[in-house]
Amino acid sequence: MKRRILLCFLVGFVLSCNQSKETTKPIRDLPAVSGLSGKALANIHCASCHSFVRPETLSKTIWKNDVLPAMGNRLGIFNGDHQPDSIFGSFRNASIVKKENVFPEKPVLAREDWTKIVSYYVDNAPDTVLPPKRNTTIKIGLRHFKYTEATYSNGPPLTAMIKILPNKRGLVFSDSKRNRNRLTFLTPNLEKELDLPFRNTPIHYYENADTVYLTTIGKNVFPNDLSDGALQKFEKDKIPQNPETGKMLIQNLQRPVNMVFSDLTNDGLEDIVACEYGDLTGKLIWYENLGNGSYSPHILKNKPGAIKVVIKDHNADGRNDIFVLMAQGDEGLFYYENMGKGIFKEKRLLTFSPLNGSQYFELADFNGDGFDDILYVCGDNADKTPILKAYHGIYIFLNDGKMNFEHSYFYHQNGAYKAIPKDFDKDGDLDIAAISFFPDYADSPEESFVYLENKGNLTFDASSFAESTKGRWIVMDAGDIDGDGDIDLALGSFVQFLAKGDTTGLSKKWLTDSPSVIVLENTLR
Repeated sequence: MKRRILLCFLVGFVLSCNQSKETTKPIRDLPAVSGLSGKALANIHCASCHSFVRPETLSKTIWKNDVLPAMGNRLGIFNGDHQPDSIFGSFRNASIVKKENVFPEKPVLAREDWTKIVSYYVDNAPDTVLPPKRNTTIKIGLRHFKYTEATYSNGPPLTAMIKILPNKRGLVFSDSKRNRNRLTFLTPNLEKELDLPFRNTPIHYYENADTVYLTTIGKNVFPNDLSDGALQKFEKDKIPQNPETGKMLIQNLQRPVNMVFSDLTNDGLEDIVACEYGDLTGKLIWYENLGNGSYSPHILKNKPGAIKVVIKDHNADGRNDIFVLMAQGDEGLFYYENMGKGIFKEKRLLTFSPLNGSQYFELADFNGDGFDDILYVCGDNADKTPILKAYHGIYIFLNDGKMNFEHSYFYHQNGAYKAIPKDFDKDGDLDIAAISFFPDYADSPEESFVYLENKGNLTFDASSFAESTKGRWIVMDAGDIDGDGDIDLALGSFVQFLAKGDTTGLSKKWLTDSPSVIVLENTLR
């Protein structure tokens, strides 16, 4: 199963677990042998949690050493006769995972049946899976964007959030160093204006009039199941005086990665939809604004992996609906129709492979027919299968007007993390700006940022900027930072350690030279 950072927000690194003594309680009452084939058993036990994955998609080695052992743990099959404590993570994390029975103490199938599943995958998998070859050229040089680095950097950067502020007020970004979390405000000229310490890492910044709503994820941004996240409310001009004393609105958020504010009950108050991504556990939840400074929680989906939400009155009935992208195993795009009185009806719109590493989506009309199409991004590549994948990149699914979506465009971008559709060149159609956190740095490093200029009929020309490898881009925002009427881009870099197996030397360079944030200033105006 997938285990990753977000996104959002930060999704993508290896979980650091506390290793402890193995339990010694024996496993009894084994299920009876089914007599089914390995393929049939795989469809029953593996595809019950997510879409079926064919053996040919991964190599024998990856199946045998990485993926299948992790799958076995989910079925109560362990390396040995006992359930190891090490799979649960830290002591605090373990209590949560054990309560949810993520790893059954007893096997759900006979050992002979599990052996058949293993044989089915290993016997039918290729020895190696060749990396995809790029069949399009990325031109170096952005026609109407100017590269600028911020004069201030909190290096080595662990940028967890970036937001362009309205009204020529610059931008704000956060840094997620444990015990040294920061929220930094930069002027439109990218000079440091304010740098504030925070106990926990800020991952979402939202302004409404003179109020700032700041969401923090906890001290640890890496995969965990802890409910250390929180939402605080500040008066905009008092953040510098009281960075840790804003009014607490919601506590105990389970590793939130995306928060969306909107009126879901038509009472004039902003409710909140939270992607409490978690890791092995988590949930999609909406918080009803009760009007007295308190919120009432309502769970929409009691599963981990909610990573991105869009709220929109899709069917024009006067009630805001919810669209959500789910990652972490059972990947897909879901629509929650607002039926009124706090009731939402779920419909699955799209299903994706658990190998996709779903990261981001937006609703946008690409063909001008008046219907919202889906821009979908996948490319998280830090889990059990860190190989280049031909299906990672940017997808467009066209809407037929009846909530049926047809795959109509794909751009291959290894390790794609986010794509923003905007009319950047002001010619009346939607272009796409995209970043990758896991690009092919050896053969195609420029794909860490790609600008896709719309040429009509779902054709795009790709370009990048010469300095694209100066950082490892994990977050991006679009907005008019200088107030000149066109759309600029801000990118944030996240550099944790020397990348294992890095033959390019980039990860070593990033540790000393990577900027926290850069801006691609639109020069049309």
